[in-house]
Amino acid sequence: MRRRNFFKLLGSAAVAWPFAGHTQQLDNHRIGYLGVSASARQGTRFDAFRAGLAALGYVEGKNIVIEQRWLGNRPYDQLDNLARQLVDLKVDVIVTHATPGVLAAKRATTTIPIVVAAVGDAVETGLVSSLARPGGNVTGTTFFNPELSAKRTELLKEAIPGLVKAGILFNPANPSNGPVLAAVNTMAQSLKLELVEFPVREPTDLNGAFASMAEKSVGAFVITEDPMLIYNVSTSATIGLQHRLAGCGFPEFARAGGFVGYGVDFPELWRHAATFVDKILKGTRPANIPVEQPTKFQTIVNLKTAKTIGVEVATSLLLRADEVIE
Repeated sequence: MRRRNFFKLLGSAAVAWPFAGHTQQLDNHRIGYLGVSASARQGTRFDAFRAGLAALGYVEGKNIVIEQRWLGNRPYDQLDNLARQLVDLKVDVIVTHATPGVLAAKRATTTIPIVVAAVGDAVETGLVSSLARPGGNVTGTTFFNPELSAKRTELLKEAIPGLVKAGILFNPANPSNGPVLAAVNTMAQSLKLELVEFPVREPTDLNGAFASMAEKSVGAFVITEDPMLIYNVSTSATIGLQHRLAGCGFPEFARAGGFVGYGVDFPELWRHAATFVDKILKGTRPANIPVEQPTKFQTIVNLKTAKTIGVEVATSLLLRADEVIE
């Protein structure tokens, strides 16, 4: 797959326009990075972003400086302080991800451009006015978060035809959950599945959530896109395996030992975020840069996990898988 075919540009091409405080030169640019996790957990994606910048001619210490602020395991409300720190440093652009990160950056500034590496439902959550013309100071990449989670529910039912009760792991502190839960509930009803919600605010809540699944005879579970859940994916996969529960989450979930992974290639989105930064540093207003959407989705099946939990994977699912882990 060629990267230039990976994204679908919505709307007309962005028109270059001088942006206040930015020049067309490639020197002394200061990029602020607001990470909604600990740096160690987001290493692969952050490295992909840096590689994307390097491919465009930006060299750290030579013509750019990346000021980093990381949330770690603190609550999402601590993001506001980190975002204000980047604003106080007078960065030329702020790069962040996920609804909590983008909202914090928007609260901190209405003038500094904000590039979103990846976020669910940018229009639905009010982050931008529209995809073709986002308006304001935010642009980047968005994906259909509700549809992804609904599809994961469908994949679980396909893999386990006798499934009658499923759980959904989500972080209630993430404002994007409303449409996600609604979409998954609608899909569950169509599949004649009973859906049980398991809110998880912190990594320490995961053990209790899975124990509750076992008590309520949940046969499988879906994981939603949330930074805390994404960056603690190994824990979810391990505990789910201990309870012999089939799960479906983002691609990293299957690679970490989960049953099925379905979703977008996040490192590729982070790499692509560098192109938005490049346009802004060269003078294009973020309001005029259309928000993009990924068009490629990965399906990963972990056969090793399937054998451990005693699930015989449907042939139809295996045939559609982009990757099978044996």
